Amino acid sequence: MALSRAERCLALLLRLVSRACLALLALAARAAAAAAPAAAPGGPGLRAVPPPRRALLLLSARQLARRIRARQVTCVEAVEAYIERIKEVNPLTNAVVKDRFQEALEEARQVDELLSEGPADESLEEKFPFLGVPITVKEAFSLHGMPNTSGLVSRRNVIATSDATVVSRLKQAGAIPLGVTNCSELCMWYESSNRVYGRTNNPYDLQRIVGGSSGGEGCVLAAACSVIGVGSDIGGSIRMPAFFNGVFGHKPTTGVVPNDGQFPNARGVRTNFLCTGPMCRYAEDLEPMLRVMAGPGVRKLKLDEKVSLEKIKFHCMDHDGGSVFVSPVDKEILQVQKKVVEHLEGELGIQVQRVAIHKMKYSFQIWSAMMSSKDSDGQEAQLFTDLLGDHGKPVWPLWELMKWLVGMSSHTFPAIALGLTEKLVKLNPGGNAKLVSMGKSLQAEMETLLGPDGVLLYPSHPTVAPKHHSPLCMPFNFAYTAIFNVLGLPVTQCPLGLSSEGLPLGIQLVAAAYNDHLTLTVARYLEKAFGGWVFPGKA
Repeated sequence: MALSRAERCLALLLRLVSRACLALLALAARAAAAAAPAAAPGGPGLRAVPPPRRALLLLSARQLARRIRARQVTCVEAVEAYIERIKEVNPLTNAVVKDRFQEALEEARQVDELLSEGPADESLEEKFPFLGVPITVKEAFSLHGMPNTSGLVSRRNVIATSDATVVSRLKQAGAIPLGVTNCSELCMWYESSNRVYGRTNNPYDLQRIVGGSSGGEGCVLAAACSVIGVGSDIGGSIRMPAFFNGVFGHKPTTGVVPNDGQFPNARGVRTNFLCTGPMCRYAEDLEPMLRVMAGPGVRKLKLDEKVSLEKIKFHCMDHDGGSVFVSPVDKEILQVQKKVVEHLEGELGIQVQRVAIHKMKYSFQIWSAMMSSKDSDGQEAQLFTDLLGDHGKPVWPLWELMKWLVGMSSHTFPAIALGLTEKLVKLNPGGNAKLVSMGKSLQAEMETLLGPDGVLLYPSHPTVAPKHHSPLCMPFNFAYTAIFNVLGLPVTQCPLGLSSEGLPLGIQLVAAAYNDHLTLTVARYLEKAFGGWVFPGKA
């Protein structure tokens, strides 16, 4: 399916408009910096957050829970260590937007009292696999007593009166929430910034983005302010932050983990694309988190099956084929993916098959068309402008753009731009129908390629973490993650060390539906081979 002249012109126009807006934002930032009387927190030369000093912060959730159960460390000590770390780092990153430290300490004391009653046994681990483990939650999810705005100014007074299903399950498993973390406005942009809480900064370079929409989660994990976290993903909102922040993130097979209790939730056809999943610093925590979050739905997966790495059929694709809508893949991302291939072939004695899936070149167009299509009952996808109005009057994007230009809009520019572009998508129903058909064909092609024992290696994003506002220049780079949402495939983002600039590198591991166990196994293997998470500020 060749690009039409109109599509090429649209791509060029969008780039020009984005760059013009970026230039305006840069001028505004310079003016604000010139007028600012004081330096940024941490000193004028600070680039990354300081490394964690306490060994307790470097344990996986499973290791920490084991030590707490064995009474080698008290739960209060663990929670206090994380609270201290958040207070040290959060003035730099702005990732935790509301804390519940006092409640967390009280819950920690209750855990210690429970353990003081007698020695822990196996049943305690089975019942409370995350007993006493500190956790953070994306602000878009309901956490009792915490705000639930999703960065929307009109919801700034909304306080959750219950827990989202996955949050409730993790609390029942013994996890202790420390607070909620920042996201992009209405969770539909890949820089976590909004008019309620402001912008979150990357712990490896404070001048760069953390990704979105689960950007606050990726940031707190990377900065050792939390060890496990809750994220959601409809276009890469777990995997992009996990990649930009050098941690693990898993988008499960569609329909396995419940999405209840988040705002905005999916409606219509988008219920087939939105996924809630785990984000962690250590690969060994992904599977137990997925088991808890999925609840009875875990029966759909094959997590108890033993996986032989030598029997996995690995496939590799270096890029999407050259879409005009996205950036070329960075050299260092290609190099580290090549190292993964060489390691697998050298250590496992297998051959990684290089593939070129032609339809991947149209990932952004397919995602966009399928996101705006009708469901099987003919129900229209909910308009983003309706969500911006939050059950009130729909927002007029052009009017909001005019207000934004004079600093009077309560919405971010990316949210306004999305409202404008969704109008354009509906101008070509015939083309959208063809793209939806192409998406279904691509899904069948991918399922056939991967089969019961296949894993695809694919870039998590075409670039390392961009500088603030830079995504406006190439707004569709999220296509590298988004395509797998509409295909319904499980994907694990796996960190692969740091670039020459000290920024995280990584890779997506993709399997056929319900084969999450394959990508999770490969993630654990690559963590051992490439080192996994590397803390910020490491010399």
